[in-house]
Amino acid sequence: MTTVIETQRLTLDELAPPDADFIVELLNDPAFLANIGDRGVRDHADALRYIANGPAASYAKHGFGLWLVRDKASGERLGLSGLLQRDTLPDADIGYAFLPQYRGQGYAVEACTAVIAHAREPLRLPRVLAIVSPGNEASTRVLEKIGLRYQRRTRLSEDAEELLLYSTEA
Repeated sequence: MTTVIETQRLTLDELAPPDADFIVELLNDPAFLANIGDRGVRDHADALRYIANGPAASYAKHGFGLWLVRDKASGERLGLSGLLQRDTLPDADIGYAFLPQYRGQGYAVEACTAVIAHAREPLRLPRVLAIVSPGNEASTRVLEKIGLRYQRRTRLSEDAEELLLYSTEA
């Protein structure tokens, strides 16, 4: 387990094969499916492919990706938080998702605040973006609390749903 970021209550670690069952649970949570989308991860093998082709590939290529958020005291897996580099956005964007039992406890704000600080130093990214579905008020509140501001509506592709684009100078 490689810890990338530590906060008062949390560690953000690189995802690895032992996290596959957690990934199956999180990516099939109804709120994840509704607000982020279906990643086609249904079983352990799908989760292993997701980790290898998504986060692990991003760590190797960009030096960042989605990290596993753990409770520092218990080691419990709470969610994901980190940075994504999409082909359709000019800068890295912040992403996060937590299991239902860990929402509303400040974990997303704590983890994302640390991710933004990590984007500044050591990554030295000039700007961090975020995309959120219209109507996802909980995520909008998180983005505003961590210092991102609404810029405009955007689409990641011509046939994709319209999203709200947020930005901060990192």
